[in-house]
Amino acid sequence: MVNILIHWTLTSLLAILHPFFVSVIDITHNPKERSIEMSVRIFNEDLEKTLQKYTTSKIDILQPTNRDFVNEEIQKYISKHLTVIVNGKPISYKIIGFEQQKESTWCYFEAQNINSANTVGIDCDILYDLENTQVNIIHVKSKGTEKTYKLDYPNKTANFVF
Repeated sequence: MVNILIHWTLTSLLAILHPFFVSVIDITHNPKERSIEMSVRIFNEDLEKTLQKYTTSKIDILQPTNRDFVNEEIQKYISKHLTVIVNGKPISYKIIGFEQQKESTWCYFEAQNINSANTVGIDCDILYDLENTQVNIIHVKSKGTEKTYKLDYPNKTANFVF
């Protein structure tokens, strides 16, 4: 029992001393709605720092005074750093909104008029402009199957076939 306690204490201490940089991207084809639904989970501080680099206006993710402005900035950043190619064609997606969950921000996006997702290509360099130890974990769901891929900086492409 003492060994377990020491292990967890050391692990926690290392996590504090050596922070990790990770985002999680979930992409789901919804055949009933004929859409691609996406969520991008990023640590609040990392998202805020990154967005702040591209605007002179103050960005406050946790307590935004102008939620529409923050939505626009998230849309601009994610659209520039995450390209999704379905069945050989890049899709256009729009932000639905964002919400905080503990230390992370979930950003939600949707693309319409997607009948099927036989192949999904990803070009993603989210937060590579902030940290060169960034990891982006991609989950793609289509036709009842989920596939996952991990992109470590500087790698930014992944392809899925369903």
